[in-house]
Amino acid sequence: MDALQKYDALRRFVRDTFSPVTQQLVDKAILFADERMDGYTRYDGTPMMDHAAAVALIVSQEIGLGRNSTVAALLHDVMRVANRERHDSVPELSRTIREEFGEQVLGIIVGMYNISNIKLKVSKEQASDFRDMIVSYSEDPRVILIKLADRLEVMRSLDMFPPEKRRKKSWESMNLYAQIAHKLGLYNLKSELEDQALKWLEPKEYEYICRRLEETESERQTFIARFLEPITEKIDRQGIRYHIKSRTKSIYSIWAKMHKQNVPFEGVYDIFAIRVIIDCERELEKQLCWTVYSIVSDCYTPNPERMRDWITIPKSNGYESLHTTVSAGGGRWVEIQIRTERMDAVAERGIAAHWRYKGVNQGGQTSEAWLGRLREVLEETTHSLTQRFEAKPASGEIFVFTPNGDIRKLPEGATVLDFAFDIHTNLGCTCTGAKVNNRAASIRDVLHNGDIVEVLTQKNQTPKSDWLNVCVTSKARSRIKSYLREEQMKHARMGREELERKLKNWKIGISIDEAVAYLGRQLKVRTGREVQSMIGTQKLDLQTIKEILTRWVSGRADEERRAVAAEAEERKAEIKKIEAQQAPRSADALVIDDRIGKIEYKLAKCCNPIKGDPIFGFVTISSGITVHRADCPNAQRLRERYPYRVMEARWRSGAEGAFRATIAIVAQDVSGLANMITETVSRELKLNIRSMNFISRGDGTARGTVSVEVPGTNMVDTLIHSIMKIKGVQKAYRVNN
Repeated sequence: MDALQKYDALRRFVRDTFSPVTQQLVDKAILFADERMDGYTRYDGTPMMDHAAAVALIVSQEIGLGRNSTVAALLHDVMRVANRERHDSVPELSRTIREEFGEQVLGIIVGMYNISNIKLKVSKEQASDFRDMIVSYSEDPRVILIKLADRLEVMRSLDMFPPEKRRKKSWESMNLYAQIAHKLGLYNLKSELEDQALKWLEPKEYEYICRRLEETESERQTFIARFLEPITEKIDRQGIRYHIKSRTKSIYSIWAKMHKQNVPFEGVYDIFAIRVIIDCERELEKQLCWTVYSIVSDCYTPNPERMRDWITIPKSNGYESLHTTVSAGGGRWVEIQIRTERMDAVAERGIAAHWRYKGVNQGGQTSEAWLGRLREVLEETTHSLTQRFEAKPASGEIFVFTPNGDIRKLPEGATVLDFAFDIHTNLGCTCTGAKVNNRAASIRDVLHNGDIVEVLTQKNQTPKSDWLNVCVTSKARSRIKSYLREEQMKHARMGREELERKLKNWKIGISIDEAVAYLGRQLKVRTGREVQSMIGTQKLDLQTIKEILTRWVSGRADEERRAVAAEAEERKAEIKKIEAQQAPRSADALVIDDRIGKIEYKLAKCCNPIKGDPIFGFVTISSGITVHRADCPNAQRLRERYPYRVMEARWRSGAEGAFRATIAIVAQDVSGLANMITETVSRELKLNIRSMNFISRGDGTARGTVSVEVPGTNMVDTLIHSIMKIKGVQKAYRVNN
């Protein structure tokens, strides 16, 4: 029997449902896959192609996808087989599939292949991350649907697998795939996956519930017929077109309720539900559903706590129905679901029954949000599923594995070092590199989705300050900073003890605190702890320390200070002489403009003075004069410590130039804020923007700065006034660069 005859059930459905063009393409795919998988068998010796054909039938018939999905389902194992047997043949196979069946089919197959390579570890704690991982490989939404069909076919054939495979696949189906199916509204598929999984995970309890359902079937049917009699009589009088289904709760649902509520089989009162399904036009749906609800509540007393209205506000996955639980007497309760034919199709077949396309710009989303969004945008057609669905799920996240299969969720851009600290602080502190997918990698290497990482360590390795530039996760950065602080404190204690000993040996009669403070001033080190740490780590030579302190105590340091002061006075006199020659009336102060040629000066970066600011000059020994604003944060310190090096200064009234002013802005976090600021600064005020930076603060506001070239302080005032008029801006003020 040739392949086309063997898989005639699939071909008949395609022929009855799709166009002749689709029929031809499906036939072509059957022959293509059958040829390349010839000789490959499943655990029971049946051809692997049987699995592919069965998946394709589920995809097209039970889920309701179209031509490309059906063809991809037929071909999805071809890629896996080719990679396993001859990895170098995959590129050529990909080209062939693209040419013969199209780019979309190839994309779906590659997504399926990526999911099949995920090494899942049985762990309830990590089930959520694994679900995210599976979905993160499904940039084309059809991939996850076909994967669900693939898993359903495997579960239907699970008795052919070895015992350890049965248990593993059952756990995955219950904890991963059934949950994804639930979020997509594929309730029938979800229930079957759970029931099949329970059959192998809890065989005794599964058999017990099956037996009890069979034993109570006749009694249940008799009860349902008697219960429905008054309801159907009243609905018939209203002339409503409808039919009734009775649905027994899934075996898994009964089992879960027995365990959750700790009750026996008899204690699960809603073992079955009755559905009243109305046939009507869409505009009459709500009215008729509530009419039927009114009839039911007239016949039986409802439990108000069990009322669920998913017609007024449907579930996020598109589910619509009215649920009520009523008392049937004798302590028995019955759940009744009221819905229309359209609603029932959605409930039965999930997303494939209800595709709706609205151009959506999803941006970065978690996989749960992506699945929810996928369900929301689906409504009427099974064709062109990806034409307007452009999204990358789980954007901003990657999923990385340990060698034994544990999964770790990290932000995009995370490095080997981030991964090591995510596992354990000690592992991060001693990390020297890693093997990523069995290849050597440094601590700086960026990880990617699906990488398997084995961290390498050395006992003598310790965190370095430059590691802060390597890590992106707050956990790693905080651990590194904490270690560095502890190390500095330890070295500071050692340095202090060493300096105390040396002061006694050198017979220098000053306290340890005086010595540390003086060394800090001389070496331009901000804190005493840093000075002590430098001594403890031997970055400060003890002989140098001795010379500095000896000069200070002996008074030679004062002589050197006086010499420096005299040199500064000479330079100030020279500057005044030059100024007097250029502008006699201004000889009492340094006059700043762009025409000073013989005097070397620069504008201080600590306060960024611009024309119009009150200023003063500070004489440096090696780099001329630095011009500071009078209200510079450093002004008081400079005037108090070095009064002999400070000189008065002012701007020449006719001075011209371009100065940089930085404006801090706090505003509402709205789109287009940067554009509005650019429009005001560049177009209205005709100023050049040198830089702009904004960060969302997470509380509905954004904070940032804009650096602008201005001719003077008058323009700064105008600039701030104009920015404050922009809608949403709350604060605007000048800051130092």
